[in-house]
Amino acid sequence: MQTSRDETRIYNKNKFKLGLFGMNCRGGLSLTKAPERWDASWDNNVIAAKLADEAGLEFLLPIGRWHGYQGESDTQGTTFETITWACGLLALTKEITTFGTLHVAFVNPVFAAKQMVTADHIGHGRFGLNVVSGWNPIEFGQMGVDLGDHEGRYAYSQEWLEIVKRIWADEKPFDYDGTHYKLKGVLGKPKPWWGSRPILVSAGNSDTGRDFAATNADCLFTTVPPKLEDLAPKIAAFRNAAPDGQLRNFFGSAHLMVRKTRKEAEDYHHYIVHEVGDWEAADFAFNLRGNRINSWLKADEQKLKARLISGAGHPVIGSYDDAVETFQKMSAAGLDGFALGMINYVNDFPHIRDELLPRMERVGLREPYKGEN
Repeated sequence: MQTSRDETRIYNKNKFKLGLFGMNCRGGLSLTKAPERWDASWDNNVIAAKLADEAGLEFLLPIGRWHGYQGESDTQGTTFETITWACGLLALTKEITTFGTLHVAFVNPVFAAKQMVTADHIGHGRFGLNVVSGWNPIEFGQMGVDLGDHEGRYAYSQEWLEIVKRIWADEKPFDYDGTHYKLKGVLGKPKPWWGSRPILVSAGNSDTGRDFAATNADCLFTTVPPKLEDLAPKIAAFRNAAPDGQLRNFFGSAHLMVRKTRKEAEDYHHYIVHEVGDWEAADFAFNLRGNRINSWLKADEQKLKARLISGAGHPVIGSYDDAVETFQKMSAAGLDGFALGMINYVNDFPHIRDELLPRMERVGLREPYKGEN
């Protein structure tokens, strides 16, 4: 029986942790027209969540998206709001940590603090928050919120999070006199489960994002650089910027496309991208991202668009053994796990459960899962 948040599954002893990423969104992470692409119905989300929970995966991470990538596939055009999504899945699972993803500029902190405490009680302390400052001008316009500059968005997030943390912790009403919020007599009850705040995660790559994560987050989601030898220094920089021991887990995002042999996986990748890829959506995504696109990929526009179609995140394409070898390299560089996207989270899950997890156990990346505590 768990007695503290530190005993939840996301903080287990597995050397390389795994979660499902983006399954609240139509198409997941991929811009493909393949008929088997992810149908993000509620029933499918429940099936995928239970599969992950029963197999011992550590977390479920949704994408906060309010506007899709158009084209025929309209990836992420249909999505579930992430806090209510998390509440439903926390009620139907037993051990897996489930995150909500919030664009903090879109939600009042007093209201959000109450929402998240509700989710945390539903899951008996298994809820976590992914704090997002945002970048998408279309979504900010849709909400009637000024996008502002990069530094300003993080300053706003800092103020928002300070308010939420106080609501979760303070036992007496407080006033808040900030740049963005002027609040009177703020108090929130009940407090989070166990009396400790939910796990906070942040996804940042800029210097400002790094400093925000170092100040506030327990776990960090970051991109894997093109050259693997650059990953360890990147993680070290985050650790050095944070108070000792605060950043407990470093995760990357990946798109998993594995089969028994490398050729089978590569053939499937070719089909997904070059036979049924949604290049119209890839054009839209490429133009929308603008200067957020890594300079190393700007030199090859077609390569980036192909990668967007295959699935955002680090590509893990190959045999089961190839995938585990990639995980080993990431682990050696200091990464603690991957948030995984797939073409279809239910149909593709047996590749994880029946093939990858046993191999990961054999090489020491994970311990055998023995069911509920």
